[in-house]
Amino acid sequence: MNRQNSLFGFIVAGAIALLLIISVAFYWFLPPKPAKIITPASRPHTAVLVSKLSPAMVTLLVNPEQLQAIGTKQQFTQIKNRLLAKSNINYQTDIKSWLGQEVTLAVTSTDIDHDPENGLQPGYLMVLATEKPEKSREFLELLFSQRALADGNLVVEKYKGIKLFSDNQETGLAGAIVADFVLLANHPQILREAINNLQAPDLNLASTKEYQKAIQELPQNAIAFTFFNLPLVAKWQGLELAALTYNSQISSLVFHPQGFLTETTFLANSEVTPLGISTPQTVGALQYIPENASLVITGTDLSNLANSNLAKLWEQGAATIYGSSEEAIARWAKPVVNLQTSWGLNLSQDVFSWLKGEYAIGLLPSEEKKNFDWVLVVEKTPELNTGVNRLDEIASAHNLNVSSLTLNENKVSAWTELTATTQNQADVSVKTKVQGVHTTLGNYEVFTSNLETIDTILTSKIRPLIEQADFQASIAAIPQPNQGYVYIDWQKSRNLLEKQQPIIRYVELLAKPLFDNLRSLTISSYGNEIETLKGGAFWRFNKF
Repeated sequence: MNRQNSLFGFIVAGAIALLLIISVAFYWFLPPKPAKIITPASRPHTAVLVSKLSPAMVTLLVNPEQLQAIGTKQQFTQIKNRLLAKSNINYQTDIKSWLGQEVTLAVTSTDIDHDPENGLQPGYLMVLATEKPEKSREFLELLFSQRALADGNLVVEKYKGIKLFSDNQETGLAGAIVADFVLLANHPQILREAINNLQAPDLNLASTKEYQKAIQELPQNAIAFTFFNLPLVAKWQGLELAALTYNSQISSLVFHPQGFLTETTFLANSEVTPLGISTPQTVGALQYIPENASLVITGTDLSNLANSNLAKLWEQGAATIYGSSEEAIARWAKPVVNLQTSWGLNLSQDVFSWLKGEYAIGLLPSEEKKNFDWVLVVEKTPELNTGVNRLDEIASAHNLNVSSLTLNENKVSAWTELTATTQNQADVSVKTKVQGVHTTLGNYEVFTSNLETIDTILTSKIRPLIEQADFQASIAAIPQPNQGYVYIDWQKSRNLLEKQQPIIRYVELLAKPLFDNLRSLTISSYGNEIETLKGGAFWRFNKF
């Protein structure tokens, strides 16, 4: 029997869809006035039934009915019914009356029977808190009675005093009532293990120090979270976890009046170095980033980036999925590769090493609409002159001219490429192509990709991004202090990002209402603990 394609596959899809609904419906069906922010009634309890060898677990910490506040009753009922359509379960009549404040789905093992001949057969467990055990027991007995009537297969057994229901249909399902929880699984062995986990605490996930530490990092108002055992997740996906620094990860979802914050904490198996000193909420370098910037990266001190906790996470993920950091960069950051190749740059050594003060990087739509213009603003430090001299040396080595010129009564330095063309012996013309420009403004050095962009900044033709209300609202939602942030104006960046990375279009299709209404995405890392890397992403929407 192929249990991997069982009815429980529907339950898996349903739980994943439920989390998407939490995020999407908040804006898709939002009423004219802001909905009441939902907060959980208590901390999670269901992990006592989940094995400590579970690769992944996702938990909803509120009753789904509370989510109805974000949309109309008819719309929300339609969504619930669609999720349950293939199970012959009616949410309104079968589940609503007894469902409590917590729903969990866990992958309990990567292979139930450990038989290499039939491939990996993952074990799944769903745990639903019940507020009315008798009603939930009636639901479970009725569910399996109906399945038995369909094909005559029903197995009822007792394990450690608890009645287990299961069937032998191809769409296999097993269920039980344990304490104040309804358990559904794709094999009765999963239920037996859950009972063992509850009765022998050293077997369950809740007893592990990694889970306990992760739960401490969970925001008090999180309505949902996921927990991953990274080595086991890699094994489940057929990958070999390379450069192991982080063992586990917890991610949470918190509603916000203008969007929601998804927060993630990675737990390390040894001490790791935080990215750098905390960045003030308002970085002075931002005053020279025009408001039409579609993507901005800002913070303080990149000189130690290569040895930071963020670099260790990148190294682990890139080596596991792509084999190396270089291959990952080649696939996901082609503009960076092109820049390094054309200029012969080593970003870490030639640029980041002397960025010890504030910095801001902005990408701006170009007039040709085929690419981005760029701006780099760095605070003056003792290392600045050395850094600029190094860039001049690299430019000269690539046959670029380093020259000074006056632009709107401002002295600027430019890296230019000169090309002479001859129409005839008496007619010779020289074409100048600017590869980069920089000038001093106050306490900052401003670098741009061309003269037009630096002219815009010098003449204040476009107001600074820092004065834009949308930008201020987005960065205000990020916890303070932090190590800087990445700000993406989704509407301005969307088309080019889709061209650069086709997979983005696929992700958009999975959650179309989410991305159609997305206004901006702000990503940051924060916290200075030596055994964790903590960060978050604030999703801001058009409807709020």
